[in-house]
This record gives sequence, C-alpha cells and structure tokens, in this order.
Amino acid sequence: MTELPFNELGSIETKSIELFPEGLQLESGVTLFPITIAYETYGKLNEGCDNAILVCHALSGGAHAAGFHPGEKKPGWWDVMIGPGKAFDTNRYFVVSSNVLGSCYGSTGPSSLHPAKGKPYGLRFPVVTVRDMVKAQRQLLDFLGVRSLLTVTGGSMGGMQALQWAVSYPELVRSVIAIATTHRHSAQQIAFNEVARQAVMADPAWQQGDYYETEGPRLGLAVARMVGHITYLSDLGMEQKFGRRLRNRERFGYDFSLDFEVESYLRHQGQSFVERFDANSLLYITKALDYFDVANGYGSLSKAFRETRASYLLLAFSSDWLYPPHQLKEVAQAIRRLGKDATYCEIKSDYGHDAFLLEHQIQTPMIQSFLDRVAKGKI
Repeated sequence: MTELPFNELGSIETKSIELFPEGLQLESGVTLFPITIAYETYGKLNEGCDNAILVCHALSGGAHAAGFHPGEKKPGWWDVMIGPGKAFDTNRYFVVSSNVLGSCYGSTGPSSLHPAKGKPYGLRFPVVTVRDMVKAQRQLLDFLGVRSLLTVTGGSMGGMQALQWAVSYPELVRSVIAIATTHRHSAQQIAFNEVARQAVMADPAWQQGDYYETEGPRLGLAVARMVGHITYLSDLGMEQKFGRRLRNRERFGYDFSLDFEVESYLRHQGQSFVERFDANSLLYITKALDYFDVANGYGSLSKAFRETRASYLLLAFSSDWLYPPHQLKEVAQAIRRLGKDATYCEIKSDYGHDAFLLEHQIQTPMIQSFLDRVAKGKI
C-alpha cells in the first residue's frame, strides 16, 4: 500500500444510512420517515470510543468536508482543517461529517422522493429546525458506535448545531468549537433570508415547489445566492478585491450589461450555485436558521447552558457583519456567568463571514491547543 503524503486523506466515499424506521418526531410535531442521512468519516474511532469529533456544515455545505471523491479535483469544503496534522488531526481523532435534514446532498430533504407519492416532496416536506438536525445526527453517531464527542464544531449554521448539541445532549459533549455564528437570528439576519426566499418564490419557474421535472427557478435561486454572498464578504474585503474596476472594458457601457468586476463575480456565484443546490432546500434551511434560538424554552441564555458540561472555544471575526462578534460574545458571557469554561476570541480579518473558511492558519493553532487540553482533561 502506497503511503499517503502527510497532509492528505486520500480517496473519500460519502456513505448513507436510513434511520428512524418508526419516524422522527420533529419540533413542529410532524413525524417524518423514512430518513436517510449522508455522512463521511475520517480517521479511526479508538477503543474507548471517545476520540470522536462531529463537524457540522453551513447552509450550502454537505457531508463531504475533507479529502477527494474519486475523479474529482476539488476537495471537501473544510479540507484545510481536517486531515493528518491539521486542526482536526485524523491521526488522533475520528472525525464525522454529515449532511443535515432538509439539504440536497444525500440526506432526506424536499428533493427526496415522497414514500407514498413516488415523486419529490417539494413543499410537502415538513419544516425542520436546527434541533431536528441535531436529533438526527445523534442517531447517526449511535450507529457509528460513538459514545461521546470530544468536540462538536462548525462555522455559521454549523456553529448553531454545535451550540444546540451542547444543550440537547450535555452528557455526550465534552467541548464545543463554535465559529462565526450566533445563538439566535436577529431581525436583520431574518430579513436577509426572507429576501432570498422571496427571490426564489417570485420566479414563475418555482411552481409552488413542484418544479422537479423542469429546470426550476434558476433565476430566482441565482439572485438569492447573490444576495447571500454579499453578506459573506465585507466592505473592505470587497474594496480590496474588486474596487470599482471595470470588467473587460475601458469605460462604462451606458447600458445594463456587465460594467464592474464585482457584478461579474456575483453573477458567477449565482450561476454556479444554481448548478449544485436545490431551491427548495434553500427555503427550508434558511427557515431553520431563522427559527433557531438556543435559549428557546429556557427563558435565557444562561439557563439554556446550565446543564451543559462542555468547555467552549468561541471564535468570531472582526469584519463579519452577517454574524457580528457581539453575538458570540453574548454566548461566552452567559456561559461564564454559570462558572463554566468559555474562551472567546475575536480574530482580526478582512474576509467577513467567509473568514471561517479562509483563515485556517490563524484558527489551527488555537483549535489544536484547545483540543489538547480537552483530551488531557485540563479543561
């Protein structure tokens, strides 16, 4: 067997499993079944079954977090962080990544076939929440033999799942690494998502969600992604990357064709998203984000974290205006008021919200040091 380079995982396969044969009771009260969850694993589970790390993805991510699928040239979405010698060192840890309920990358969602009707659910799919996503992940870990989680981590929506894990299953979670995220959506964050949903639903090709025999709402979905992508960047970052530079011309066209580089960039992001994501999944997942409030049912943030046993590493980025640093700082303060361990760090970066995917060199030593202390029982 050829030895792999130090920083490579090699060929990775996405697997799937059917869970909840009797159905999963959702937070809405609806029972959903059957449920398929797509997942990948990296590294090996140790004899004590306690070296597991659950990696949770953001809105448009999936189970493919690291390594390469056969024949593909692009690695998983967090490949810079997962692998031998990386932040989540697969020589030491058993890393699990799964696709959330409601998505379109292998787990059950609106594009999945309705078992009774034999065609995609569309809007017949029930609304799911972050808590529902975590509940499904719990069953996946049981299937994999994971008895406890050394840490659960993720950025953006992945960070929300990580916080929910600590609250929903305090006996299983030893630590949380939540990055560029929040404990609940603000009015502005809900507003951005509503604009994206309306862009999709205003496209005549959406057809009330029953578009699977057609190309679907490509124009609306592209616009939704363009709006979203603006929130992932920062004003300074966009100025540095694009400024007011023109696209393949020396002067204004005085029409509505492409003038600026930033226009071309946004259109490219919109079109590439259309090729890989389902419009209904965007509706469902953004709704789950808007419903998210880790303190729901507890009365306050501190009360929500009262029974948790985890230590926390909370990383925010200075230029992130989608999930501004003060939201994670509120989480750290609530946890500390309980006398529990919470390390909060605001990282200076011009990359905006996307910094959690790009600033791996800054995050890696912080995460490695934190995990070392958790593994050794020092925090």
